[in-house]
Amino acid sequence: MGGYGGVWNKYDVGRVMEYHTLPHLRAAALPMFRELVAASGATSMEAQTNMPLMLLMFLDCVSDIHVENVLFADAGPTHLPCPKGVFRHSIADDFPADDGPDWVVEADGEIVANGGFLCHYNPPYGDVYMEVAEPHRRQGLGSYIVQEVKRVCYEAGKRPAARCNADNVASRRTLQRAGLLPCGRLLSGGFSAP
Repeated sequence: MGGYGGVWNKYDVGRVMEYHTLPHLRAAALPMFRELVAASGATSMEAQTNMPLMLLMFLDCVSDIHVENVLFADAGPTHLPCPKGVFRHSIADDFPADDGPDWVVEADGEIVANGGFLCHYNPPYGDVYMEVAEPHRRQGLGSYIVQEVKRVCYEAGKRPAARCNADNVASRRTLQRAGLLPCGRLLSGGFSAP
């Protein structure tokens, strides 16, 4: 075996999502990648700019490039105060219709923000997410809950990371205030003609 690749995605069928070669075969990475594409019938791929091999394959083989997300890594702790309310673990009564997020900020008996982190697809990272209720936005609650979710992520033995849509300036600023800084981009595109 010289390496492996993965073509899957329930949202983008036929997308190359992963590709690795053994170190001693890196010189043959591009022809091996082209064989993967031909054998799998893949029509598109994605690559993170902070993953050199995938990025090289992407830039050599893909056209019509789109920036889907900005990727964030933790740059360190912050000490933001809670503008109002209390950060706490969610309970079943908070979100009776579904499982809901793991953490909330509650103010005056109302959940004003929620968030958590996902660990099912990118170990050892915890992908941080948050949402602030519309009437409570632009008050610092988003950055505060991200800060606190980062803390509990570390306590769970994970490394906090995040992503947001490249056009979502408000989310980007929220993540950055909480100490998460851009570290790359998630790019996507279709394969060029040979």
